[in-house]
Amino acid sequence: MGNRLSKIYTRTGDDGSTGLGDGSRVGKDSPRVNAYGTVDELNSTIGMLLAADGVDDEVREALTQVQHDLFDLGGELCIPGMALVEDSDIERLERILDSLNEPLPPLKEFILPGGGMAAACGHLARTVCRRAERAVIALSRVEEIRTQPQRYLNRLSDLLFVISRVLARASGHGEVLWQHERRRKPSAT
Repeated sequence: MGNRLSKIYTRTGDDGSTGLGDGSRVGKDSPRVNAYGTVDELNSTIGMLLAADGVDDEVREALTQVQHDLFDLGGELCIPGMALVEDSDIERLERILDSLNEPLPPLKEFILPGGGMAAACGHLARTVCRRAERAVIALSRVEEIRTQPQRYLNRLSDLLFVISRVLARASGHGEVLWQHERRRKPSAT
């Protein structure tokens, strides 16, 4: 493969522009750069989750594959017209999600982010994933992109929610349930 980055800084972005994978230049605040930049941030938050204690082998393997997928997804967004995320990637997420969700008890209350460090990192990754999804939707409103990136991120946020539940329960901290009854209804006066 050779040296991909022989020089880390180029100074070409000092004017507020950046190069896309096809060689064209756009503003660093363009919807396309925002979308793939947020996917990169998501990948970093998953790296934080993988660095936390208490992530079992099944979850670790799934999230490591997700990191590779996200690198592909970022590449697809960085190169207009590129197609890297496939329907089979989305179907794989669904299979993992079903497998991890099946033994969990049904939800009766909303869950607050928490439940130990690994679970909290999972919730952070989930919220960044939702932001990445919104950025991809915003991009799709101004440029032609395939539906697979948006569908992948939508499914991934669901998977990250389930992974957070699994990790909270496995850690012994348990899930932090929203206590909606804690507020008394105001009396009519």
